[in-house]
Amino acid sequence: MRIGSGFDVHAFGEGDHVMLGGVRVPHGRGVVAHSDGDVVIHALCDAIFGALALGDIGRHFPPTDARWRDADSRQFLRHAAVLMARHGYTLGNADVTVIGEAPKVGPHAQAMRENLAADLDSEIGRISVKATTTEKLGFCGRGEGIAAQACVLLERA
Repeated sequence: MRIGSGFDVHAFGEGDHVMLGGVRVPHGRGVVAHSDGDVVIHALCDAIFGALALGDIGRHFPPTDARWRDADSRQFLRHAAVLMARHGYTLGNADVTVIGEAPKVGPHAQAMRENLAADLDSEIGRISVKATTTEKLGFCGRGEGIAAQACVLLERA
């Protein structure tokens, strides 16, 4: 077995939605990012890459590379799934926590789980998506941005 953890954060900026787990979630602001800024998927990719000892998401999809400008982060996750299989692992489980005061994750969590399960070729019961606030403390609490952390357990196929 291998365990990996990941974390991602993006500042809020212009826009009318945020992407979370491949779901377009209406919000009064967007995020400042090179790709679509999906903190859920970015944290999850980092957890998988970490478990495989393959670096981080920036190593695989550098923000300096114009190919990834406004990219759909789900392609990053599908790439992580390919690498996981290539190295002889399957997903035991994934646990993701979105950190921020808004937008509300609960109404969209099931759709996020469905997207993540599909992209990872996994059972939905192996994927958890939840949220917490920072009780109005720090940059997330002040509404300046949004973050996510993820951990994964990979098992030999």
